[in-house]
Amino acid sequence: MRTEKVEIFDTTLRDGEQVPGCKLNTEQKKKIAARLDKLGVDVIEAGFPVSSPGDFQSVTEISKLVKNATVCGLTRAVKNDIKVAADALKYARKPRIHTGIGTSDSHIKYKFKSSRPEIIERAGEAVAYAKSFVDDVEFYAEDAGRTENEFLAKVCTEAVKNGATVINIPDTTGYCLPEEYGRKIKYLKENVVGIENVIISCHCHNDLGLATANAIAGITNGARQIECTINGIGERAGNTALEEVVMILRQHPYLDLNTDINPQLLYDTSNMVSREMGMFVQPNKAIVGANAFAHSSGIHQDGVIKNRETYEIINPADVGVTESAIVLTARSGRAALAYKAKKMGYDLTKIELDHVYLEFLNFADAKKQVADTDIHTIMDIFKKSSRAIA
Repeated sequence: MRTEKVEIFDTTLRDGEQVPGCKLNTEQKKKIAARLDKLGVDVIEAGFPVSSPGDFQSVTEISKLVKNATVCGLTRAVKNDIKVAADALKYARKPRIHTGIGTSDSHIKYKFKSSRPEIIERAGEAVAYAKSFVDDVEFYAEDAGRTENEFLAKVCTEAVKNGATVINIPDTTGYCLPEEYGRKIKYLKENVVGIENVIISCHCHNDLGLATANAIAGITNGARQIECTINGIGERAGNTALEEVVMILRQHPYLDLNTDINPQLLYDTSNMVSREMGMFVQPNKAIVGANAFAHSSGIHQDGVIKNRETYEIINPADVGVTESAIVLTARSGRAALAYKAKKMGYDLTKIELDHVYLEFLNFADAKKQVADTDIHTIMDIFKKSSRAIA
């Protein structure tokens, strides 16, 4: 079957940079933007131009730099925000203005002290004004996850009527369950006038650990853009992780959905963003964590040594990792020890392995992890004990 493309909208440089302590300077942003362009993302959200002179400069410089991706600037539904974003994007080959407003009752009542009819009017005016500067306008309905669907459809209809090319449905607080978020996307597909002419986008937060699951629920119900970040960084608990959605679609071809991302650059890109932002990647992070392809359980190690696919659904090389890691601990078995010893130049017989394994267990009990270089020490202990017995 013919697969459909899912656009990858990367907001590492905007939502990701809002993480406390992760502020980037313009040169760092340019470096990451160049890598994102090489990675194959469709849209780079370069910043929030009106927020500071530094952010304006960064969006301007990234607009000059990026060769393939659309460059996007975020705004509120405020005329000055939109004009400033248009100025920052003037050098972009493919500029996009991302404007919007909160739509949940909570936002309308407490944040805007407004009413539903006024929110609809402001949404339409913001899109129309952005459209006077660029052809590509994305509208976001902030806190759409907690917005009643019928009203949300009315707001989105107004945005489409005024020229929006993309409709972003953010689960801003990470509140939705996947089934709930999926139903919301399906409802909008069926009830927004003109929706067949625009792209629906998923922007999901990870407050309940459901960002990636919600994004996948969104695209399986008709959305065709996912807004995500490298390593899943972002406000509070983070955003949908780019590397996760890309590999989910690759590992489940029956979904008939694909992206233009080069997965072999994922691991290196993850490390780059981690270094530049000073943001540690948890070892058990899916796809790019240090332990994502590491095995320390003896049962798992035995299986992976015999056939990698027994315990790995992804070939490490597919995401730019050299090979699976066999980590020796007190939980490791003889197969893992023999495998590691052979890589270190020791081809042991079964009888020798039995004796060396006893020395290994004594050594491993005293350490959390046995390094490759420790194999030499263990073999020296074995050889000395063998000579003593002889």
